[in-house]
Amino acid sequence: MDVAVVGCPVDVSSGHRGAAYGPRAIRADERYLYATPEGFVHSATRVNPFNVLKVVDYGDAAVDPFDITRSMEPIRGLVREIAEVGARPVVLGGDHSLLWPSVGALSEVHGRGSIAVIHFDAHPDCHEELFGHRATHTTPIRRLIDEEMVPGPNIIQVGIRTISGPDDQLFNWMRRAGMRSHFMAEIERIGFPAVIDKVIEEAKAVADHVYLSLDIDVLDPAFAPGTGTPEPAGLNTRELFMALRRIAHETDLIGMDVVEVAPHLDAGYSTAMNARRAVFEALTGLALNRIKISSKNYANPIVAGEVRFPLR
Repeated sequence: MDVAVVGCPVDVSSGHRGAAYGPRAIRADERYLYATPEGFVHSATRVNPFNVLKVVDYGDAAVDPFDITRSMEPIRGLVREIAEVGARPVVLGGDHSLLWPSVGALSEVHGRGSIAVIHFDAHPDCHEELFGHRATHTTPIRRLIDEEMVPGPNIIQVGIRTISGPDDQLFNWMRRAGMRSHFMAEIERIGFPAVIDKVIEEAKAVADHVYLSLDIDVLDPAFAPGTGTPEPAGLNTRELFMALRRIAHETDLIGMDVVEVAPHLDAGYSTAMNARRAVFEALTGLALNRIKISSKNYANPIVAGEVRFPLR
């Protein structure tokens, strides 16, 4: 297998609960899209990733629904099992605490310090603890730096904009640690494509491999209302999908997660639908990489309007 999808139904943390049902909702979204994956064609690239990659559903980690700390090792073990056979895990959350064991497991397989984490999120997620707890959805970045020996410059963040943090103390800690944090203010100043150019360049400069972590709340609540800690003035889907496809195409992506989908908060299903599409975009990028299309931000020239449709 090339890619193994796993679920991590944990949400024992702060904010609105319900992300434990995210894996089920993301998987079940296919019932709204009548076609089977084998028939999917990416609209911009004209590539079907399922014709290029062997993708399997590998089940769920045996998490403890009452104890998030005890859930970390089952997640780590399942991700390690996938990586050890050379496959890429796609981890469906669940809350963002799962980033800690997922990247920790990949670091054990690929080598500590060899992975850049590209982290899409409205929040920095690098607090030391939350109400005395070290394993929460606000602390995984700190756990990676302090305990998994992921260097601060290997953490590249995109989309931070919450008014709840970082405070001055945490903001200065992030700078001292060397983290690369691209706030929404930077995106507004120079434009999103330019920021993604910087993100990809930074990742390649510090590590051989990339792990992509997508907190669905990086999207504006207009596109992802079903999440525990929504923040206004976020990305739109057109921006995000392009970025995910580019990262998977232009770097050595060895794993990813999609977290914080709380389906009960979204009567219109758009959050789960967009989370599922985000995975499809990354798979398309992996397929482009596999078939060795070299151009940056590739689009089929006919679809992109660069050439006319051929005459019949």
